[in-house]
Amino acid sequence: MSTATLTSPAPLTMTEGAINELKKLKEQQEISDDFGLRVGVEGGGCAGMNYILGFDQKKDGDSEYDISGIRIFMNKAHGLYLAGMEIDFKNGLDARGFIFNNPNASSTCGCGSSFSA
Repeated sequence: MSTATLTSPAPLTMTEGAINELKKLKEQQEISDDFGLRVGVEGGGCAGMNYILGFDQKKDGDSEYDISGIRIFMNKAHGLYLAGMEIDFKNGLDARGFIFNNPNASSTCGCGSSFSA
């Protein structure tokens, strides 16, 4: 595992709502400090690519960032697709869950977790 830790500023941002929800989830699920939030992309979904968002351990090839006390792990190759993205959390009648506002997405799917670049 790489020993490099916090690098330059994170290429993405999170709203206060997303930060609060992630901290709450981490506490409720008793996730240890060895884990951080993995943010990335993978092939698939109705628009070509899916977002990855979940607690995981750091892997070789990851960059590590800190956003308001949340460790963020991201494969360096995914930065191209995620640069400038904002992660939000909605908890209302019209939407509930994490929302990805990605300026690099040329199109998105109605599910909100699939995009093409």
